[in-house]
Amino acid sequence: MNSGGGVVTAELEWRLIVPETKTVVPLMGSLFYSAADPYAVRIAFHVGLDSPVEWTLGRDLLSSGIDGPVGLGDVRLWPSADAVRGAMLNMELSSPYGRAGFEVPSREVADFLREAYRLVPASQETEHIDIDAALADLFRQAS
Repeated sequence: MNSGGGVVTAELEWRLIVPETKTVVPLMGSLFYSAADPYAVRIAFHVGLDSPVEWTLGRDLLSSGIDGPVGLGDVRLWPSADAVRGAMLNMELSSPYGRAGFEVPSREVADFLREAYRLVPASQETEHIDIDAALADLFRQAS
């Protein structure tokens, strides 16, 4: 895990669970948190393509998924226990292209989140957002 300069990153070993066959495929996934985007966590799955497959989800959603089932629609998270690997975080991602299930050790995600909340404590996210810059960017995109 790396932390510094307003950013927290972690490389974790995930397991892709193919829905139709329940086949398990190990893969690396990167978690990325930045104080510049304090509500979001980016996950990049390294699946052998030129660039990783990325998803962005709420930091609080990821945190809540460690303790109980959360999410609607495209992202669902829930905890489980594996006799060999211990406490696991399960994640199901859906898109127009299909569905994928993943699992990762909960402890490793919790360690990452602990650093992210140390960087930007809960309920202090708005103090890290430059509203003027965000509005200027929005207006620039709209024109």
